[in-house]
Formats: sequence, structure tokens, C-alpha cells
Amino acid sequence: MPDKLKYIVLLLVCIWGQSAFAQAPTNPNYPNNPGQQQRKPNFNDTSSSANKNQTADQQLDSLRKKLDKKKDSVVFSSKFIRVTNERLLKDSTQLLRLDTGLVNFENYSPLNQPQSPKIFLGNTGTDERSLLFEPSKTIGYDAGLHTLDAYLLNPQDINYYRARVPYTQANFVVGGRTEQILKIVHTQNINPRLNVGFNLNFTGSQGFYSNNGILQQNVSDVNAAGFAWYESKNKRYNLIGNLIYNNLKTPETGSILNDSIYKTGSIDKTSELVRLPNTYENWKTGGIYLKQFYYIGRIDSVKKAGGNASILPTQRIAYTFNYDTRKFEFLQNDQDTYNVFPDYYFSSNYARDSLTVKHLQNTFSYSFYLRPKGAKAKNEIKLDVGLTQDYFQYSQFVSDTTLNQYGNKVNLPQKVQSASFQDITLKGKASYRFSDRVFLEGDVQQVAEGRDFGNFLYDAKVTLAGGKKAGKIILEGYTQSTSPPMIYTDWISDHFIFHNKFDNQKTNSLSFNYINDDLKIDLKAEYFLIGDYLYFQAQPGGIDATPTQVTSDINLLKVSLGKSFSWRRWHFDDYVVYQKTDYQTTLRTPQVYNYASLYYKTFLFKVLNADIGVNVRYNTEYVAPSYAVGLGQFYNGANVTFSSYPIATVFLKATLQHTNFFVMYDYANQGLLSPGFYTVNRYPQMDHLLKFGVSWAFYN
Repeated sequence: MPDKLKYIVLLLVCIWGQSAFAQAPTNPNYPNNPGQQQRKPNFNDTSSSANKNQTADQQLDSLRKKLDKKKDSVVFSSKFIRVTNERLLKDSTQLLRLDTGLVNFENYSPLNQPQSPKIFLGNTGTDERSLLFEPSKTIGYDAGLHTLDAYLLNPQDINYYRARVPYTQANFVVGGRTEQILKIVHTQNINPRLNVGFNLNFTGSQGFYSNNGILQQNVSDVNAAGFAWYESKNKRYNLIGNLIYNNLKTPETGSILNDSIYKTGSIDKTSELVRLPNTYENWKTGGIYLKQFYYIGRIDSVKKAGGNASILPTQRIAYTFNYDTRKFEFLQNDQDTYNVFPDYYFSSNYARDSLTVKHLQNTFSYSFYLRPKGAKAKNEIKLDVGLTQDYFQYSQFVSDTTLNQYGNKVNLPQKVQSASFQDITLKGKASYRFSDRVFLEGDVQQVAEGRDFGNFLYDAKVTLAGGKKAGKIILEGYTQSTSPPMIYTDWISDHFIFHNKFDNQKTNSLSFNYINDDLKIDLKAEYFLIGDYLYFQAQPGGIDATPTQVTSDINLLKVSLGKSFSWRRWHFDDYVVYQKTDYQTTLRTPQVYNYASLYYKTFLFKVLNADIGVNVRYNTEYVAPSYAVGLGQFYNGANVTFSSYPIATVFLKATLQHTNFFVMYDYANQGLLSPGFYTVNRYPQMDHLLKFGVSWAFYN
């Protein structure tokens, strides 16, 4: 409406001006206006005499007053903001534009990412693990607790900005009392060289079966971070840093008592009894991360497509400092009436298990780049060498009954084990870029001294690019040997105690990846040979999850294909994965997984760019894993196979100026083929749910 009003006012001014000029006499002697009569001077016009008497300062003040009254014509948008992260700053200074599009916008949850789906205990915030086979490419010490990793905020997750105007991004998702997520990012430049900001995330979830009156059955997650990026005026020195705090609380209910919920039904699911109503786990982490690097010698500036730019050094030295503390707690406040736990080593109705890990890391690196001047990264040879020192200190506590100073029995935390050690890791990386067609890369990581001596990761990659129409091929292979996680070898808690000696787990992999952006196709084939594989297994029908190592080699083939089709306003995106292994009952993953999205692009109400469509997820049947409460591990328990049906979500997502929003009906097909589904033994999954999400961007 304000824009229409401006045009109406402008039209009236034009009409008024035309009538005024029509009444003015013409001046035939005026060279620029032939046929017009000369206008007589108006001696009654006081403005001309006033201007004539004004000083230069007075005239400047009048002009400034007029300019101040004018409306600022600049409309701030995402083009005033550039973003980067630690990965993009690894080799050079790279800046990208903000992504304000709608692609994958409705898949906000880390649990339902199309190419990395998770299985979990029923609702957002509960323990999770990958549905597909996704091995970790890390070496060195590992506590072995990862079932809440998807909800953590880590230093490598932080984005850094160059903001010509203050920028705030607020995301909010709500699905009734079942799920609420709020994420806020704010950043601004203090001066042209220093940018600061913060992240603040809240996740709340009561699930479908939790009792409203018992807080311990609710998920309550908080992530907070403050960050800064400084770049010197000559663009040679950069410093990035962040402070991070995580507090994750999730229920450990042992699931509902009714293991046939989809057969018997339920009048009120919040009234369903659980095995452990007041028991939960709590992860707390905090740390400081600083990385600084300096460019030596010549630096080149390269502009890329889309307005993105890179600053390429010829030599670079870098230092990284990282210190963090992680505390993993399990708090049992219930009598084990329904036999959730296999054993009791300290107490049957009150447990306070905790593990605290302190980690100090120092990394030094030097990089050398050799390329012709002004070659824009063509024919480039690059060499990186580095050294990382990791110092770890951990302590494990349990709650045990003891006598206090008055002779009374009390439950107090008792330290059951502690240790400190360090690892020295040598790192090297070499790459050669021949034009834009061939790129060779090799990466070496080797623990040369310390507790995990002998751990290594050797990785090699070849990229062959044939232009837009031909696409590119990526060939990669790696070999890895890593120490068993602590939870497999030395673990003391109320319900699980392990003292084992295992060999390093070895992973060898070869992959072929073909990507063609013009054809919108991404084909990848991966082969894995896994030696001394570690996992948790129980006795047949039991709940005594025990670390186990497979002495034979495991073969696994994984083929994935992503393809997009479009016809007029219709779009269809599909991602399918096929997995085949000779140890299917051990790895327990489906052979086939498929994610498909069909949507229609339209322009609603002449203001909304919108996508209307449906997403469908499906995987074939597999032997479902079980979950060990108090241990935080998925394990191979009872041989239970659940029927599998497609899960459909209907959605509408749209953009309105600086705002994106979606409305979706998750699991819209519930009741058509099945009343519900499981992915983990004894833990029923989500019901159909109407959700609303919005993302606001503020530039001011």
C-alpha cells in the first residue's frame, strides 16, 4: 500500500506540474524552449531574495536538512552479507553469499536429512544413530558416547560473517507440545575488519507418550555460542574464535510398557506408563576455540561466479588452540520394577553415573603454494605439514552408599577411575591442480607418540572434470586404523562394567563419484572392507549389551544415486541408496533406502514464491537394533523385524521478502497402510503431526 501511495502522489504532482507549465507564458528567445515566452521576474518571491542573502554555511545547513528529510532509498538485503566457515578458511579466504532459498527448508531436523537419515527413540532430542552405514573418519582417543551428537553445537559448526549491516536470523518450528525449536543467529561488524555475533538454540520436546506432569520425560536442549572473526587491513592475518556451551537433557524412559501399542491402541497416549518415568541423561559441554593464520609472500585475489571471492596465499602459517570439557551424566531416580537393566553393581534404584573428559589441543601448520602469478589457482601445487598435540584427562564417578561423619548411610559420588595422557599426531597434505580439469590430493594423519600410537588415516583423491556438460568424476580411497573407544575397553558404571582388550578397528574404502550439475545427477559407489569391527551385542533375547569384536573381515557395498527432474513448474527430486553386506545381522541396516520429493512451484497471491508438494521416505525391512539404557548405546539384542511402509509428509513452503515459512503435515499417511512404525526395538516412532516453521531475516 505505501508503494501504491507513492505512485499516486507522483502522478498528482505530474498533473499539477503540467497544468502549471501550461499557464506559463512562452519565451521565443529562450534557446532550450523554442516557442515559449519569457517569464517576467516575480519581485514578490521572497525565496530568491532569502537565498541571495544566505551565507554559504546557511545554504549548506538548508541542503543538509532537505537531505535528512529524504527517505533512504537503499533496501538492505542478503547481498550486504557474506558468510564463511572454518572449512572455507582452511586453504584460503573464501566468502559466500547467504543461502536464502527454500531448498530442503522443510527438513529442519538433523534426524530427517534426506541423505543422512537417523533412527531414534521416538521424538526430537532423544538418542539417535545413522540409519545407513556411515563410518567415522577420525583417529585417536574416543570416549564412545555419540548418541546425542546430532544436537551438539561444535566449533566447526560455527559460521563467520562479513556484515555491512547488522544481520539477525531467527528460526522457529512448532509442532504443538510435541516439538518446539528456536534458533537465533545475530552478527554485525564492529568495524570493517572485526565481526562478532552469537548463536542461541533451544529445543523442547515432550514426545507423544510423555506424562505432562513429569519434567524428566521432556527433552530440553540449549546451545549457545559467541564468535568473532578479525581480518587485518592488508588481508594477511586472520583470527577466528568462539566460545561454546551445550546443555542437553533427554529422557531415559526404557520406553512404554505397552509393546503392542499399534495393535491395542490408546485413548490418551500421554497416560501410557513408561518403565522409568523419572530417569534421564544430561550432557554438558563448554569450550574455547581460537584459530589464527598469517599469509606470507604474494597473495592473489580471485573472483568467482555468483559474486563470491577468494584470497589465495602463497605461504601460510597457522596455529589452533582448543580447550573443552565434556560431562556425560546418567541419573536414575526410579526403582527398576520392569527389569530395564541387566545388573546392579552399586544401587538398584538410584544411580549417578558420570564421565568428565577434559581436552586440550594445540595445532601448528605450515602451507606452501606454488602457482604462476595471476593464474587463478590453475596449475597449482600445494603442500601442508602440521603437528597436533592432544592432552586428555578423564574421570569417572558412580554413586555408592557410604557412611558419613555421623555414621549414617548416604549416597555420594565416588571416583572409580581416572587417567591423563597425550597424543602427538603428524599431519601432511599434498595436492596438485592442473588447470580446472585435474585435481590430485593426498592426506596423511599418523599418531606418532602417545596412548594411541600407531593410529593412522591415509586418504587419496583424484578429481577429473570435463566441463559442465560432461560433469566430473571423483575417485577416492582411504585406509584407517583407530583405537577402540573407551566405553568398549574400560568402563565402570552402576549397570555396566567392562574391562576388555581389543585390537584397533581397520577400515579400507574405495569410492567412485560422478557428478553432473547440468543433468542434475549424483552417482556414488563405495566399497568398504572392515577388519576387527566393534559393536555391542546381547545374549539371545537378553538385555546385557556387551562389547564384541568381529575377527573376520566384513565387506559392504554402498551405491547411492541422486537425480532431479523438472517439467515446467513440476519438480521431482529422488535419492536412493542400496547397501549389501555379508554381515547383515551384525550391521543391522536396511538394504534399500529412498527419499523422494515431488513439488509444484507457483506464485501465490502475487506475493509468495511457493513450493507445494509431498516428501516420501522409505526403507526396506531390517532386524531392528535395541537400546541400552544407562549405557547410551544401540546394540544387537532381540532379533525383531518390523514391517516397513512409506512415510509421507505434505508441505507448503514459501518466501515473502525476508521471510521463509512452511506448513507441513508430517506422517500424513498414518492409518492408510499402518497405524504406526518402529525403527528401534520397543520404541514407537512419531505420529502424524501438523507443524509450522518460519525463518525471519533482519538487515538493519
